[in-house]
Amino acid sequence: MGVNMGPGYELLARGGVPVVLAPMAGITNRAFRRLAREQARAATGGTATGIYVTEMITSRALVERNEETMRMIATDPDESPRSIQLYGVDPATVASAVRLLIDEDRVDHIDLNFGCPVAKVTRKGGGSALPWKRVLFRAIVRAAVTTAQETSKAHGRSAVPVTVKMRLGVDDEHLTYLEAGRAAAEEGAAWVAIHGRTAAQLYGGTADWDAIARLVEELAPYGIPVLGNGDIWTHQHARRMIEQTGAAGVVVGRGCLGRPWLFGQLAASFSGLEIPANPDLREVTVIMRQHARLLAEVLGPDTGARDFRKHIAWYLKGFSVRREVRQGLALVDTLDEVDDWIAQMDLDQPWPGEVSEGPRGRTQPGKRVALPDGWLDDPDDLDGFLSEISAAELSISGG
Repeated sequence: MGVNMGPGYELLARGGVPVVLAPMAGITNRAFRRLAREQARAATGGTATGIYVTEMITSRALVERNEETMRMIATDPDESPRSIQLYGVDPATVASAVRLLIDEDRVDHIDLNFGCPVAKVTRKGGGSALPWKRVLFRAIVRAAVTTAQETSKAHGRSAVPVTVKMRLGVDDEHLTYLEAGRAAAEEGAAWVAIHGRTAAQLYGGTADWDAIARLVEELAPYGIPVLGNGDIWTHQHARRMIEQTGAAGVVVGRGCLGRPWLFGQLAASFSGLEIPANPDLREVTVIMRQHARLLAEVLGPDTGARDFRKHIAWYLKGFSVRREVRQGLALVDTLDEVDDWIAQMDLDQPWPGEVSEGPRGRTQPGKRVALPDGWLDDPDDLDGFLSEISAAELSISGG
């Protein structure tokens, strides 16, 4: 991790390995984070886990103490560091959310989301559209960092680090990542994580790792780490990204869908230990049952079983499983039904190889980004946009 031990490097060191679980709405809840941590601990004898970030939390909903939002920020007693990602468009609201998290001792690391490409957010100027308005972007980062420092000091603790996650820009003609990266560093962000796609690309095409390397070079004088995100499907991809870009770590998103054991492989790889082999179907179903059980524990037995449905296709990708079994698992209402359908599989199947790797989850191709009228005319002009920007912060969490 280099000789520099600023707060970003210290945070990576605390995780033990330079691996971060990307926030994913409806995925990175407490159950999945626990499952992934357990895989990393098992692979390293408990010496390393990485950093596991919550689902995206809307600052306004947090300040208003929305019941669902308060549930989403809950962490396990052994979850360390406790990492929460905040999404916000108003510096004052973001500052209030940061203050609440530290006052109530709920967090050890705050990540700011400037990468969401969802149309309902960008058409109001939020998410990956926001860094284009550079004054507002800088103000939000400054408010979060300053509040974290002041509130932490008031409680007699080291400053809670604030990090930034973003995309390359709105589209190829409106790239923001170099300027926004510099601004984040100047305002005290502990690290910058960059997804090597524009908002216009959504999740299609190929992530631009060369752009990640350019950001690493751009921020080298500031002494803060840059983390790379995009197209990390295996532990080999993670190693390759770091070698190719010079990034200090990796952020893993869609690559872990139905593959929580990837965190064990990553932890072992970065710890110089023997890397666990990919599991056969019998071992996969053991992990599936564990995931379903944890979801039931965290969300309740009925909600947990139904929430597990969306994971089925990811877990079983590449394996030979009868259509009726796949369909049955995708409609389960109880944990007993999960067991019943698994019992009907031929479990003596080895790992399928390449057919089981590669893109999972959202893979939409690029399209024109929904933006407020005139948004791209002037990066310094906010007049006339403030009411729209405020509407970009939804009253509920997720996204």
